Amino acid sequence: MTKDMTKGTPMKLILGFSVPLLFGFLFQQFYNLVDTVIVGKFLGVDDLAAVGSTGSVNFLVIGFCMGVCNGFSIPVSHKFGAGDYTGMRRYVANCMWLGIGFAAVMTVVTTVFCRDILVLMKTPENILDGAYAYIWVIFLGIPTTFLYNIVSGVIRALGDSKTPVIFLVLSSIVNVALDLYFIINLHMGVAGAAWATVIAQGVSGLSCLIFMIKKFEILRIRKGEWAADSHMMGVLCGMGIPMGLQYSITAIGSVVLQAAANTLGSGAVAAMTAAGRIGNFLACPFDAMGSTMATYGGQNVGAGKLERLGQGLKSCVLLGAGYSVIAFVISIFLGRPLAVLFMDGSETAIIADVRLFLLLNTLFYFPLALVNIIRFLIQGMGFPKFAILAGVFEMIARAAAGFLLVPVLGFTGVCLGSPIAWIMADAFLIPAYFHVSRKLQRKFEPAGAAA
Repeated sequence: MTKDMTKGTPMKLILGFSVPLLFGFLFQQFYNLVDTVIVGKFLGVDDLAAVGSTGSVNFLVIGFCMGVCNGFSIPVSHKFGAGDYTGMRRYVANCMWLGIGFAAVMTVVTTVFCRDILVLMKTPENILDGAYAYIWVIFLGIPTTFLYNIVSGVIRALGDSKTPVIFLVLSSIVNVALDLYFIINLHMGVAGAAWATVIAQGVSGLSCLIFMIKKFEILRIRKGEWAADSHMMGVLCGMGIPMGLQYSITAIGSVVLQAAANTLGSGAVAAMTAAGRIGNFLACPFDAMGSTMATYGGQNVGAGKLERLGQGLKSCVLLGAGYSVIAFVISIFLGRPLAVLFMDGSETAIIADVRLFLLLNTLFYFPLALVNIIRFLIQGMGFPKFAILAGVFEMIARAAAGFLLVPVLGFTGVCLGSPIAWIMADAFLIPAYFHVSRKLQRKFEPAGAAA
């Protein structure tokens, strides 16, 4: 079930690893999309806007959780690449201890302050209660987010991208069934959609954990390996926290942009919600490429095979460029039909805004591809702090769009926020990759000379 990415043709390895991941991300976005479609069709535009108005603060918090978990998996991939399986298991044990602590603290803090945050974001009064009902439940489910992402991250670090997908498919089916039951049969409103998401995430996390314990002999932690280790926790936090902050710092810009969109009314928020869900679905291949490059980079650095990093980067960039064209063509021909999935066809102004958002975003998908590929590769190479700096550039760009472009251009300014952010992040990440590559070369030179 494990896969060694330090041997073989990079393009073949990247495709073989990323395709299962892609299906996983597609299913993950599928049940997010179904959430939104069911809310929009059965509860109406205001409830659709209520769910959408929480998107940026949701990403701010849940993105931090996911980033921390992704960072935790990097030392695991390094140890696996180096063949140190005892050290690998000890890192996994310390991942679990840290995950419990992070989940407990973040759940308490976010559930207490979430309404204040929504008010601060200028959430329209007519959707404030619905937004609070939705996001409070999502934050209550933070432990399930940590559970799934830590376990799936560890499994991916060993080169197995297929197993987490199986449980995401299970999660998607559970989520859709519960969405329909809670909203249509139990009339739970937007809170029902949130509970469906949390329960489904818990099912996938527990299933993945049980499977990992039973099927991955290499990950069965021995009695003496469970001990908490301050040094290992420091290394894990040194990788995880910067990656989590990268998501959160990026999300701060999204919060500012969301607040600016909120001033345009619930119609604009609904359009941003529907377009964002479609855009996230279309961007799944880039998420898969990013996660692939994190594992690829981690294993090859652990094995000391630095020459393979550039080869893998070139292969993945070619894949990203090809898919960027496909996504833009999809948005041209299917933008309006996709928008109608979320609302009644009579909402012509909102549908037009959804199509505009998709066109302007997919036009700049190649810069987004570079952001994901290079950022995650740098993280896998062991330099997560550079991800924070890239996130700062994205934050500045989105905040500037919110403060400067939206008041002048209206919804068009909202549409331009992310493309500008991606371009600014690339302006930092591309030279950063060459910098960290040289740094690694210098680090490994003495070992190569001694050999």
